[in-house]
Amino acid sequence: MKKAASFVILFLISAGLLFAAGAQEEESVSIAVTWSGDELQAFEDTIAVFEEESGIDVQVESMGRDISTILTTRVEAGNPPDVSAIPNPGQMKEFVKEGALKSLNKSIVKDHPKAFVDLGSVDGKVYGLFLAADLKSLVWYSPKEFAAKGYEVPETLSDLEELSRQIVADGGTPWCIGLESGSASGWPGTDWIEDLMLRVAGPEMYDKWVNHEIEWTDDAVYEAWEMFGKIARNNETVYGGPKGTLTTNFGDSPAAMFTDPPNAYMHRQATFIQSFIKSQNPDLKAGEDYQIFLFPRADDQESTPLLGAGDMVAVFNDTPQAMKLAEFLASPAAQELWAQKLGKIAVNTKVSMDIYPDPIIKKAAEFMAEAEVFRFDGSDMMPTAVGSGSFWTGIMDYVNGEDLDDVLATIEKSADEAY
Repeated sequence: MKKAASFVILFLISAGLLFAAGAQEEESVSIAVTWSGDELQAFEDTIAVFEEESGIDVQVESMGRDISTILTTRVEAGNPPDVSAIPNPGQMKEFVKEGALKSLNKSIVKDHPKAFVDLGSVDGKVYGLFLAADLKSLVWYSPKEFAAKGYEVPETLSDLEELSRQIVADGGTPWCIGLESGSASGWPGTDWIEDLMLRVAGPEMYDKWVNHEIEWTDDAVYEAWEMFGKIARNNETVYGGPKGTLTTNFGDSPAAMFTDPPNAYMHRQATFIQSFIKSQNPDLKAGEDYQIFLFPRADDQESTPLLGAGDMVAVFNDTPQAMKLAEFLASPAAQELWAQKLGKIAVNTKVSMDIYPDPIIKKAAEFMAEAEVFRFDGSDMMPTAVGSGSFWTGIMDYVNGEDLDDVLATIEKSADEAY
């Protein structure tokens, strides 16, 4: 009897331990992210709020830049994380096709702009949500220098061309561009092409181009490249001429606007470039010494389409804990913490504009909140061989003087093989 009683007690203890372990497992959730350093710390600080409020333990795994490959491998092996950052909407759609992602309740993105909800949706169902965004369709300038010269902020591409002609006529140089970025040289030029495609070809044609439903030799693509070339290959319109553009690091290029007199008057770049401006010119005041306006719309467009990138999250395992975490990441509380710590733009429109650290980011956030058309960075959504391969090198070759027909034919060949 003693042995039997001991067995029962041991069984109950073991069962209790197993139950406790099961309960603990049920109250945990894993999330894979691409961030490291300050970004990872900011995310963990944000997650700590969720853990405290929900009682759910969040296991954060940083996969770094290889997250795309690692996720694919883990999905194929049947052991994906519960939740994960997704590099871009293109890969999100691939996972949806494979049946790997779980759809989200639309109510969690009810306060997100339609443009972002659409980016995270497939066939009317929401699979991806944005934690934050970076706006790329921006032109940086000095309000003081514009006022001194009597220049006005342009609203259309025709206005922008007229302003550029006026600056040249006044003896100045309209633009400063830097394409050098080590092994990634050329990427800043791809953003130019993408912004121009959104305007001269329109959002629908942009989507076809990104998906290779039209060729790189298409007239619409050709026109966007020619418009870029009129600036980047012209000694009068870009500071340092083509050679300077090819050899100037992207982070150093805006410095040309802050010489006396200015070596250039405008710089097209994303929100992140402010950190470079501040580090090189610590005495400049945001909103006074430098400001932003939207890269102008085409003459026949009613609103200005926006180009950008963002921090996207999706759910692989349909557990209550995973869905609670997704709901939290979509909320104003999470996005406010994330945006405050990193100077990014919250997507949730309920986030107060007062949380932004300076007038530049606040203005960019206002632009984003009013977005009617938003498109994700095209090169990030293309196959690697194109988006961060032939597209980058094509930009460098074209600015260096290579014939546009040859450049586009080369990219088209790589795209034909990669898609």
